[in-house]
Amino acid sequence: MTARLILICHASTEAVRKVAFAADEPLDDIGRRDAAALVGSLPHADRIWASPELRTRQTAQELGLNAAVQPALRDCDYGAWRGCKFDDVQAREPQAVAAWLRDPSAAPHGGESLLALMQRVAAWLADLQSHHRRSIVVTHATIIRAAIVHAIGATPQSFWRIDIAPLSCTRLSGAEGRWNLVSASCTPQA
Repeated sequence: MTARLILICHASTEAVRKVAFAADEPLDDIGRRDAAALVGSLPHADRIWASPELRTRQTAQELGLNAAVQPALRDCDYGAWRGCKFDDVQAREPQAVAAWLRDPSAAPHGGESLLALMQRVAAWLADLQSHHRRSIVVTHATIIRAAIVHAIGATPQSFWRIDIAPLSCTRLSGAEGRWNLVSASCTPQA
């Protein structure tokens, strides 16, 4: 049997608009409105999850989804950079930011490396595949990037070459220990 997974990126927040390392912020008014406009556009799912952060749980609620919290899908831990604008961190710590963008195992912020995040997502996907059902997940761009990298067997360095927009929908299918990318960054109706 084949497992089917729909990954929805949370709606917009102030951090998304300001290009900042996310804290546990709520959706902004535009994010709430855009998510609410999509109610009823998603297919039926056997399981619906959201990451533990407020912005993903609010997105699920605005989409009309009754989502259970899945801790394995939490956003990357940005450590000391959490809540800071990217440009401000880059101005203060240019070498640290360059190392973080270049080396997936780097964690100059004291939080989680992108490699650790990708391993966490790969382990979750391996477990999910054994259930052979359709699932919807409301999560973060980082988690969706990691899932795509894993599904297509890309190198960890390709993580930053994948753009994920708020409320975009990525579809994966999996069977026999392997995942396939069905579609990426499209609207839920596509």
